[in-house]
Amino acid sequence: MDTTKQEQQTLGLQPKNAGLLDRFFKLSVHRTSIKTELLAGLTTFVTMAYIIFVNPNIMAEAGVDHGAAFVATCIGAALGCFLMGLYANWPVGLAPGMGLNAFFTYTVVGEMGYSWQIALGAVFISGVLFVFMSLSRIREWLLNSIPMSLRFAMGAGVGLFLGLIGLKTAGIVVDSPATLITMGSFGEPTALLAALCFLMIAVLSHRNVFGAILLSMLAVTGIGWGMGLVEFNGLVSMPPSLAPTWLAMDIAGALNVTMVSVILAFLFVNMFDTAGTLMGVAHRANLVDDDGKIQGLSRALKADSTSSVVGALVGCPPVTSYVESASGVAAGGRTGLTAITVGLLFLAAMFFAPLAGMIPAYATAGALIYVAMLMMSGMANIDWKDHTDTIPAIVTVVMMPLTFSIANGIALGFLTYATLKLLTGQRDKVSVSLYVLCVIFIAKFAFL
Repeated sequence: MDTTKQEQQTLGLQPKNAGLLDRFFKLSVHRTSIKTELLAGLTTFVTMAYIIFVNPNIMAEAGVDHGAAFVATCIGAALGCFLMGLYANWPVGLAPGMGLNAFFTYTVVGEMGYSWQIALGAVFISGVLFVFMSLSRIREWLLNSIPMSLRFAMGAGVGLFLGLIGLKTAGIVVDSPATLITMGSFGEPTALLAALCFLMIAVLSHRNVFGAILLSMLAVTGIGWGMGLVEFNGLVSMPPSLAPTWLAMDIAGALNVTMVSVILAFLFVNMFDTAGTLMGVAHRANLVDDDGKIQGLSRALKADSTSSVVGALVGCPPVTSYVESASGVAAGGRTGLTAITVGLLFLAAMFFAPLAGMIPAYATAGALIYVAMLMMSGMANIDWKDHTDTIPAIVTVVMMPLTFSIANGIALGFLTYATLKLLTGQRDKVSVSLYVLCVIFIAKFAFL
């Protein structure tokens, strides 16, 4: 494990008679305890547990067996948490990425017409590329070469894309032959309950209520059950079979020139989202030494990238680090024992498949809309004074939902950025890698 200057200085804090968990996770070094880490893990799990209900619903719309998608979500998340906890010793929970799962279902499968097996193949390939980049200096080169404005715009654009899907699923926004889209009817109980779920989450989150998203989804599901919209099928059972998604990815089918932009979209969004989340959590968990270096960041990135590969094997869209991990850090989580706790709770959740099957689409839609709005906050970090930065960012954010494609939004944003910088005498701000990506995107639009 990486040994930093700060860790060497504090090594003496670990008592000689420390237990196995204390020695392995360096609990004393990080000034924490087993009880604190377990509580932090529970806190993180409850804040991100909504994914075990949301992800299967989204994947099912791509034709994936709902029960298998539920089990794959739990196993993929658990394996990612175990990798992060055992290898990187970081208090970070992982699960299938929000936004990326929507891109998987609604764009790659729904819009582009590929099978979900081929889409999983693209997830696997992007994960392998992410691992390769994490093992080399290519990661740093690419991370540094993409302008900050476009990095923030990608996250915000994914949020807006996710929000549109949530509104569409709820029936709050519907299609219109005259105006393309228009407002749906709140006379429909599904639209009303989705809006209620969103408002409940917003209010409870503002009041710092423990597990606000999960509680709101369950409450709206209960209301739907009382109205006869939800059928009660029990709460606990043996986990459904994973067979429909186990090793179901079609890698050969994904090795197609038309899938290049899809693979790059999975890669870029996952990579930048992961880097931002890990750096944010590191500062909150005091994992930054006196020189400003983040302890074990390289290992954390490797654990995260490997999780996407492992997740694809069981049938998950890209598995990534969750910003909700900050809640566990706020509760005192400082080591990988927090992540291990989150992983064990995800495994335990597999036995609640009947509950997962009861959660209706309008309840998950409310959560999607709320998470989407949180993701939009990245736009606050863009330099609004420089229009050659602002306009490409806006193009990226707006075109993701309007083209119903994260890949198209990224491509159009990158092309706009390079064009504006070149024509305004700022060619030195366009990196070589950005030029290469622009050539790929131009070829995509011209020939595919």
